[in-house]
Amino acid sequence: MRVRTIKPWWVIAAFLSGLAFAMWAEELVLTTEESRLEFAAPRVHFLVGKPLERLRNASEVPFDFKITLWSGTHSHILREIPARFVVSYDLWEEKFSVTKLVPSRRTARHLTDTAAEAWCLREMSTDVTGVNTSEPLWARLEIRAQDGKEASLPFGRGNITDSGISLTSLIEILSRPAATTQPHWTVETGPVTLDELRRGRRG
Repeated sequence: MRVRTIKPWWVIAAFLSGLAFAMWAEELVLTTEESRLEFAAPRVHFLVGKPLERLRNASEVPFDFKITLWSGTHSHILREIPARFVVSYDLWEEKFSVTKLVPSRRTARHLTDTAAEAWCLREMSTDVTGVNTSEPLWARLEIRAQDGKEASLPFGRGNITDSGISLTSLIEILSRPAATTQPHWTVETGPVTLDELRRGRRG
């Protein structure tokens, strides 16, 4: 029987193609709706693993989100958008509820896992009125699951919402690197212009 060997270059090619697919699969998708820039990451799932285990054990799980936008060059930060969402799970209905705490309070209920994840991303949309429509933009999405200890710490002064959370302190939390044991996700996209998005060339 003839034995076929695998050439080293085939292994390298398979690895690179797999890496390219993984990068594409987690791409952050930008779209525009009138004057707002909207975000989606349909292949990024954060209601999994340890956070999902905690939810199924009847614990609420806070997730901190941050969108960073660059314009003109990848060194010029146009805007940073932080938000905190608290997710809970109904064992009887097998549905999720999500409450956005910062910067403004909103709640969605009776959601599937995919719908809950998508709702959080829709809440991260931002007004881009006045942004040069032909200028290149880059975007990064960061998501971190909190273990409850961080979430229970005092949130300092300034910009306290009715939930008792300080926007300033949330920004400080997100400015620090995620802990190695902390579930976290990061995806980026760009460059792309608002003109391209509005013509449907991206997303």
